[in-house]
Amino acid sequence: MKELLRTNDPVLLSWAKSVLADQGVMAFIFDRNASIVEGSIGAIQQRIMVADDELDEARRILKEAGYTCAAGDL
Repeated sequence: MKELLRTNDPVLLSWAKSVLADQGVMAFIFDRNASIVEGSIGAIQQRIMVADDELDEARRILKEAGYTCAAGDL
């Protein structure tokens, strides 16, 4: 598994996972439970992970869907 992006934004997480699923790329959200346990103060970001061989495709899909990268993303 490779990290595609990391964020505390629940809307971005949901949107990215949905866009990827629509294109047949299975994405997983890591660190959701850790983020919830810490009280949602934003100390622990959640990560979207994809299979190693789908990372480049997932990056392309999000860029084509209009995702503008933050520094270090994608």
